[in-house]
Amino acid sequence: MQQTQMKIETRTSTGKGISRRLRAAGRIPGIVYGRGMEPVAISLEPKALNTAIAGEGGLNNLITLEGGGDLDKVVVIVAEIQRDVLKRTPEHVDLHRVNMAEKVRITVPVSLVGTAAGVKEGGLLDFAHHSLHIECLPAQIPEHIEINIADLKIGHAIHVNEISFPAGVKCVDNPKTPVVGVLGKVKEEAAAAA
Repeated sequence: MQQTQMKIETRTSTGKGISRRLRAAGRIPGIVYGRGMEPVAISLEPKALNTAIAGEGGLNNLITLEGGGDLDKVVVIVAEIQRDVLKRTPEHVDLHRVNMAEKVRITVPVSLVGTAAGVKEGGLLDFAHHSLHIECLPAQIPEHIEINIADLKIGHAIHVNEISFPAGVKCVDNPKTPVVGVLGKVKEEAAAAA
């Protein structure tokens, strides 16, 4: 899992007016929270946030905070980014402090490898779940879950319980949930015989 650094500043004033002034000054208001700590209001630069969540890990990247007094060297993960509806620019960010010795539950994207045999035969790929919910230690968070679909035939699917997860990673989704399958018509010969 990718680890990055991000400079922040703590702030004592909160509210809509302060947040508007911060955004007008080119900063993003935010908050850091976690088990055993009082929430702390912060501000940061949009470029720092974009750099911290760049790469395949995205919002699941572990971020070490720099500056911010007591928050210096604290490891966080992005819990939520509120964005402007039209411009899609970040307006507020929630950062969740993680304990590297405690498991976290997060959502990780699914990456398909290969071309399904059923698709080559004229079937249609049904990619039902683009992400999975997992539980693991923060240092074990995978950038994605890889699924090889090369042997997937028409009418078949790969379910959660058939996926190989990295060591220390447990999927908390229903084991019978189909993640990807191939839809298509039954062969002409089989239909004629019926």
